[in-house]
Parts: sequence; C-alpha cells; structure tokens
Amino acid sequence: MATVHHLNLDLGITPENTYSLAGKQIKFDSSADIEQYVKELDLFKDLKKIDFSGNTIGIEASKTLSEALLKHKDTIVEINFSDLYTGRLNTEIPQSLEYLLPSLLQLTNLKVVNLSDNAFGLQTIDPIEAYLAKAVTIEHLILSNNGMGPFAGARIGGSLFKLATAKKAAGKSSLKTFICGRNRLENGSINYLAVGLRNHKDLEKIRLYQNGIRPAGISKLIEQGLASNKKLKVVDLQDNTITTPGAVKLADSLGNWPELVELNLNDCLLKNKGSLNLVESLNAGAPKTSITTLRLQYNELEEDSLKVLVEAVKEKLPNLKVLELNGNRFEEDSEFVEQINEVFEERGYGELDELDELEELDSDEEDEDDEDEDDQLEDDLDLNELEANLAGKLEEHGDSNVDEIADELSKTHIK
Repeated sequence: MATVHHLNLDLGITPENTYSLAGKQIKFDSSADIEQYVKELDLFKDLKKIDFSGNTIGIEASKTLSEALLKHKDTIVEINFSDLYTGRLNTEIPQSLEYLLPSLLQLTNLKVVNLSDNAFGLQTIDPIEAYLAKAVTIEHLILSNNGMGPFAGARIGGSLFKLATAKKAAGKSSLKTFICGRNRLENGSINYLAVGLRNHKDLEKIRLYQNGIRPAGISKLIEQGLASNKKLKVVDLQDNTITTPGAVKLADSLGNWPELVELNLNDCLLKNKGSLNLVESLNAGAPKTSITTLRLQYNELEEDSLKVLVEAVKEKLPNLKVLELNGNRFEEDSEFVEQINEVFEERGYGELDELDELEELDSDEEDEDDEDEDDQLEDDLDLNELEANLAGKLEEHGDSNVDEIADELSKTHIK
C-alpha cells in the first residue's frame, strides 16, 4: 500500500488536468500493454499531474511512457511514480529508471516528484543519483520506503549538494520539501546528508522518520545541517533515537526556525533530561506564534518537564492546536494535564491526544545517564572540508563527478 503524503500545494492541479491510474494494479510489460493509456494521455491539452502509483512497469513500457511524457513537457507539474515496481527484478528497475528519469529532466515546469515505496536499494542508486543532481525544476521530493541504507543515503546527500549548486547556477529556488522516511539512513548517511540539506536554503519541510539514526547522527544533522535551514516549517524526526545529547542540540536550534509550524518527535526517546531541555527552550524567549503542532509521544517525559510544558503552552505557544503526549511518564490525572486542557478550552481550540498508554515510573528508579551519550559517528568528517571537497569536484569535473563522489564514498566505512 502506497505511503500517503499530503503537501497541500497550490499548483493549479484539478481532476480535469490530472491523469491517474492510481492503485489499478496494472502490469505494463510491453509497449502494447501501455499503448491505450498513452493514447489517453495524448488527448490532454493542459496535463498537469500524472499518477501511475500502485501499478508495475517494465523496461519496454517505460521507454514508451518516457516518450509520451515529452508531449506534455511544458505543462506537467507533478509526477507520482510511487509503488511502481512491485514484482520487478532488481535488474529491471534501474533500466526502467534510465528511460523515465531523463524524460523528467525535460519537463520544464515539474515541481513535485514522488518515487516512494519502490525497492530501489543500492543497486538502483546510479540513475537516481544522476537524476537528482540535475533536477533543477523540482521543489518537492518524496523518497520514502525505498530500502536505501546508509551508503545509498549518503549518495543521495551528495546529489542533493550537487542539485543545490545546479539550482543556484540556474537561478532556481532550492528544494522546499524533502521527505525521506523509512530508508535505514542511520548514522552512516549523515555527513553527506547534512551537507546536502543545508545548502537548500529555501527548505521548508523535512521528514526523516523511521531511519534508525542514533544520537550522534541526529546531533550532527541538526547542529551542522538543519540549523542552517532558517525557513523550516516542518521538522519530522519521528522514530529515530535522539536521547539527551540530540535533544540538547535540537533545543539549541529551535531559535533558528522562526517559522516552525510542526515539530514531530514521537518515539524519539528524548529521555526526561532531553525532554526538559526541549520544553525549556520552547518556554524561553519570545512566543513561538507559528507553532501549531507538537508531537512528543513515548519520550520518557516526566512531571517536571510537563510542568514547564504547561507554562510554554500558556505563554509561548498561543496558536498550538495539536499536542501529543501519550506514552510518557506521568499520571493521566496530573494537575498539569488538567491545566493544558483548560488552556485549550479557554482558547476554543487545541487538542491533547488520548493518554491511554502512559508509563509508570518506579519510585526507586534512578535517572541514569543515557547509554547513548558516548554514541559516536564511525566517520565524523569535518563538514566544511567535505563541502569544499564536493564543490571542488563540481568545479573541476562538472557533471562527470557523480561517479567520483560514489568512488569516494566507497572508500568510506559506513555502518
């Protein structure tokens, strides 16, 4: 089943200018298999969106579709090719992409590309990497549940840096959305990913949920990466391991995101010390008027952090509408829970999630130091040197440097 991402963009897309075969489970092998659908495409005069998600396409049909796309190269703004390779061999997928992705580069107004829920992995990274490095028109990229792993993730990061450079040279705005969840990015991708993302100065939405990133990786990603993205509105790190060290870096960076609307830290094991750092940061300084959604489930947040959070909700988060706290360590009938509900009731908006899975804190349980405080990156590269190195390769070799970056990565031990 395809992953659903709602971007809420106004791109002039309507049912009338959309061609969708979403979820039809059609098997396109030969050119003949896809011929009738290509003819339907040809009938459109102002085609803006194509959605082939939930079908499966082979090499020959990909060639035919790639040619059909070019007939609408000046009108298409969104392509959804998610869940497009069910049952395909890992030798078929890269050959299909070698037809489809170069065609996407010729779509002069393409803004949104969704390639989620395809089993790309490392064996298909070459055509994706080559495409991303040149896709100067796209502003919203969705790459979730692709089985990448840290090595492929690092190569995506390198291609994002190259894309940022190409966009700047072409006078185009940088990426505004990057969604890359459920890809096992882990700590091994962070050096290149942080460098790639921080160069997209217009980035507004980042979702990196369920990637197995640990505290050292989160800390570096935030401090040396996302802290530079001053226009961020959505930060989603759900289901990675942040603990206290990562939470401290996150708390320190909140001031860098004055337009932040949503912060999703559900299932991130902030620990109580980390939770306290975060809520104290929310409660400091001027009101955070843009924040409407705060997700803090399953983080071992305790009563002392909850008390500070109440103050923040009252004084610093006047527009908060969604607050999620289930799975933490306080009593459901806590006076602070009651106070939060009272604030929401007085405002006439705001909702606290159902607190039906709260943890019990043993009275004799000590607040032990985080096991992950000594977590370290296997290759803790100097990111300024890495960026200078990548920029030098671009200047020296131009478009031919993708293979060189891949060779460089292959020498790096990524766990």
